[in-house]
Amino acid sequence: MKIKKYLAPIAMWLIFEVIAVVLWLALDNLFYLFNFSYIGTAIALGLILYTQKKKYARNIVQFAVGLYMLVYLGFLCRENMQIEGFWYYLFLGVFEAATIHYVVAKIFGPLLFGRGWCGYACWTAMVLDLLPFKTPAAARKRWGFVRYIVFAVSLVFVGFLFLFQVPNKENIMWWSFIVGNILYYAVGIMLAFKCKDNRAFCKYVCPVTIFLKPMSYFSLFRIRVDEDKCVSCGKCKRVCPMNVEVPSNSRKKRNATECILCMRCVEECPKGALKL
Repeated sequence: MKIKKYLAPIAMWLIFEVIAVVLWLALDNLFYLFNFSYIGTAIALGLILYTQKKKYARNIVQFAVGLYMLVYLGFLCRENMQIEGFWYYLFLGVFEAATIHYVVAKIFGPLLFGRGWCGYACWTAMVLDLLPFKTPAAARKRWGFVRYIVFAVSLVFVGFLFLFQVPNKENIMWWSFIVGNILYYAVGIMLAFKCKDNRAFCKYVCPVTIFLKPMSYFSLFRIRVDEDKCVSCGKCKRVCPMNVEVPSNSRKKRNATECILCMRCVEECPKGALKL
């Protein structure tokens, strides 16, 4: 029974280790072995801490992965890991850095772990989740169209650099990384206080969700409900930071692709009817 308890962290570690080895051998670059081994190990350790009921297990993973990507890859290695960096490498026709990150974490990865990136690795959310509005205080607003505008603007911005052959693109991408992060944090914090919802930025503004949502519909790892145990108390829905219709196994339930696997619903369920 003890081994079964740790199947999720073991599986997650193995998935990232396979990715690490495959990319290392395929691209002949030892960095990818270190990079994905580190991320997989951090996530696995966080999940182990969660199974041991450590209160801040998810926050520990967020900072371990988020700060690594923001500080080490971003500021020290000068890699733009925002969506602009993805477009930049895509236009260059280069499969490395942000391109690989997006493919693994945000485009195909959600087939396995849904929007787990948002819950355990996002360096914007790692700060927003520390704000006091962990449970949404009001109904979800119809501002989701904003994310499509931000998505389009990021694409047009990078496309403009290539179309008009703007010089010093690398330097521009570096500054766009800095300015972009400042804007994300500022807008995210302001929205959180306005909506009394830590995850308002994720719901309405974040352009990355456009990649995450389609594949998350088919996610292998997702919260499931034992309908025989469920008493329809509604506690799981009230604590869900993403307004997911939790007590349903249908992939078409309300906000089904928004689940960040934070496990708050599982923790709150008085009957133990929910599990991953």
